[in-house]
Amino acid sequence: MSKYISRITQQVRNVLHINNLDSLSYLMWEQFRTDLLCSEPYTNPLRLEKYGYKVFSQNDEDGIINEIFKRIGTTNKVFVEFGVENGLECNSYYLLMNDWHGLWIEGSKDCCNQIKNNFTVVLDGAKPSLTLINKYITCENINELIESSGITREIDLLSIDIDGNDYHVFKEIDVISPRVVIVEYNAKFPSNFSWIMEYNPTHIWDASDKQGASLKALELLAREKGYRLIGTNLSGVNAFFVREDLAGNLFAEPATAENLYNPGRFAMGMTYISGHPSKHCLMSEK
Repeated sequence: MSKYISRITQQVRNVLHINNLDSLSYLMWEQFRTDLLCSEPYTNPLRLEKYGYKVFSQNDEDGIINEIFKRIGTTNKVFVEFGVENGLECNSYYLLMNDWHGLWIEGSKDCCNQIKNNFTVVLDGAKPSLTLINKYITCENINELIESSGITREIDLLSIDIDGNDYHVFKEIDVISPRVVIVEYNAKFPSNFSWIMEYNPTHIWDASDKQGASLKALELLAREKGYRLIGTNLSGVNAFFVREDLAGNLFAEPATAENLYNPGRFAMGMTYISGHPSKHCLMSEK
C-alpha cells in the first residue's frame, strides 16, 4: 500500500505541480477511508470503524470510545491509562475534558515532566482530576501501582499501550474491573494466528515488529477474563473489548479476530487531523 500511495502521489504531483505532499497524502487517505467504509463488512451498523475520529488520540480512538459508551453508558467516568508518553496524544485526554478523572502511568521521566508542565490544572488545580505515576510497568508491580492511586473495583476504561508486555500486564490486572478495555495489538500477524511476545520485565521497544501480541491472542485472553472483542480501528492499531455482561447484542458478531481484524494501515494514522496544539496543552495554566 505504501508503495502504491507513493507512486500515485508522485504521478499526481507531476501533473498538478503539487508540492504539499502532506496535504495530498491526507486527501488520498481520506478517499481511501471513505471508499473502505462503504464496502463490506464495514457497512454493518454494529461495527465501530465508521464512528472513529481524532481529538487527542493517536488515531481515531476518541470517536470509537465515544460510540462505545453511547451504547453501554458510563458509571463513575474513571479511567486508567498507561504508556501515555507526554499525554498530548492518548486515549483519555479527551475524556479529561469531558469531566472524567483517573490515573496515568508513564515510565519516562522526561515525559512525566512534560505532563506536569502541561496538565497543571487537572494535576494540581482546585479540583484535581488526574493522578500521575512515573514508574516503569511490569507484571509484578502493575496491581500495586493502580492500588496506590486509590483506584479499585469497577472503572469505566482501561487503556494499555506499552509496546511490548501489553498481553502479560493485561493478564495480571485484577485490582480493577474495567467495563471497557483498549489494548494495542500487533497487526503484522493475520487474524487467525495467535502470537505473544515472550515476557521480559526489562523490555524496551526497539522499533521492531516483534512486540505485543496478535489480535487472536488478545481475543482469547480477553475471553478468559470475561471480555468480548468488539472491534478494532481502521489503522490496525488498537483493539476494543467490553465486559461480557455489558455487551449484549450491541456490537458486531461474531466477536472474533477473524471477523473484526483490521490490517496495519499505519500511514493512515498520520493523516488524522490533530485536535490539540502541537506544543501546548489546553489544560495548562501557562
